[in-house]
Amino acid sequence: MDRIAALSEILAQAPNDTFARYGLAMEYSKQGDFDRALAEFSTLLKTNPDYTPGYFMAAQTLVKADKTEEAKSMLTNGIASARRTGNLHAQSEMEAMLAELG
Repeated sequence: MDRIAALSEILAQAPNDTFARYGLAMEYSKQGDFDRALAEFSTLLKTNPDYTPGYFMAAQTLVKADKTEEAKSMLTNGIASARRTGNLHAQSEMEAMLAELG
């Protein structure tokens, strides 16, 4: 069974499984299926708004999909999440990416 099928099966049983949802989004992104990846990131962040890595990886996917303005917005939201959760490392990475994007 491939990763997407395995993760989809987990999510069929536990739709709010943060790690499976994140993993599925990452698999779609790796395959270049940005629309599906972004849909999964969106679902992930709606159910778990303080899962900070989701914002960073969603922003990277948005950049790959040539959606720079949306990526900037995602990073801004991610920085706020990082501040709420005290994740200084993620905060600094997202601030650096946001600066690079202008």
